[in-house]
Amino acid sequence: MTKTLLLLPGDGIGPEVIGEVRRVAAALWPALTLEEAAFGGAAIDAEGAPVSDATVARAKAADAVLMGAVGGPQWAGVARAIRPEAGLLRLRQEMAVFANLRLALCFPALADASPLKREIVEGLDIVIVRELTGGVYFGQPRGIAALGGGKRRAVDTQVYDTDEIVRVARVAFELARKRRNLVHSAEKSNVMETGVLWREEVTKLHAADYADVRLEHILADNCAMQLVKAPKQFDVILTDNLFGDLLSDEAAMATGSIGLLPSAALGAEGAPGLYEPVHGSAPDIAGRGVANPLAAILSFAMALRLSLGRADLADRLEAAVTAALDAGARTPDIGGTLGTRAMGDAVLAALG
Repeated sequence: MTKTLLLLPGDGIGPEVIGEVRRVAAALWPALTLEEAAFGGAAIDAEGAPVSDATVARAKAADAVLMGAVGGPQWAGVARAIRPEAGLLRLRQEMAVFANLRLALCFPALADASPLKREIVEGLDIVIVRELTGGVYFGQPRGIAALGGGKRRAVDTQVYDTDEIVRVARVAFELARKRRNLVHSAEKSNVMETGVLWREEVTKLHAADYADVRLEHILADNCAMQLVKAPKQFDVILTDNLFGDLLSDEAAMATGSIGLLPSAALGAEGAPGLYEPVHGSAPDIAGRGVANPLAAILSFAMALRLSLGRADLADRLEAAVTAALDAGARTPDIGGTLGTRAMGDAVLAALG
């Protein structure tokens, strides 16, 4: 059966790294149908909104969606409701992808590229399961109101209910069963009511359905500290939208570069997943051809494995990335001189 992957290159370095995914996909699976649409700031310029209704419909009809990055200084002045990031939030909501899997994997050849000592990061393999469609990024009320006398007040609301917590916790526990059988659930139950509910609901689900999985509760600020002090103690970290956003970027840098790490956003079984590199649009290097495409390429590997039914091709692609790194292929972010296309060439050469 023909499979369709919708590509949303987006802004900044997004088109550059997605271009390398196109080349890899053509070599690895010529029969895969690749479609493309404008997204983020590029869509604001072309269509007047960061994601059009037509693009949302195409995303929901595809087998998987792979985006590059969104945002840049040229759109800093647009209204909040149509900023590039609003398109990403809408796409996540419309696709109902509630569980974000972010990997923090230290490739053996790059252990010395980490800002942490080799013995701290060598062998690091963490998955952060981040709740993606609730919490403070979506809670109401929100906004900025005038108080008079030149003063203003800003409000963001953190909201979670039982169903939102339980469904993402199930993803974390199921994933842990296939790994090292350990889940750390990170929240701030010491100061936040949503943290209290999170801890209680995760505890109840664990006792009812996942008692075979080891569960550890950890405060999110302590989790941040431990990711620097002793990151290899973690296997699967389960957390909410805001803390997941922060902790996953911290974990990414422990591996040496945020340009190496992929992510997947999943919803109901059988629904299309949304895949994206963890890095942003990096406007400071956009257009220079030096961006690391490996996070985007590995995001494609995740799509092959989790949404496109080709775990065999995912294995081949992940092995090719490892082989390219083992052979010394490096972009500037990991201490090398190769450009974006040359790094893509190294992966293609390793694919054979």
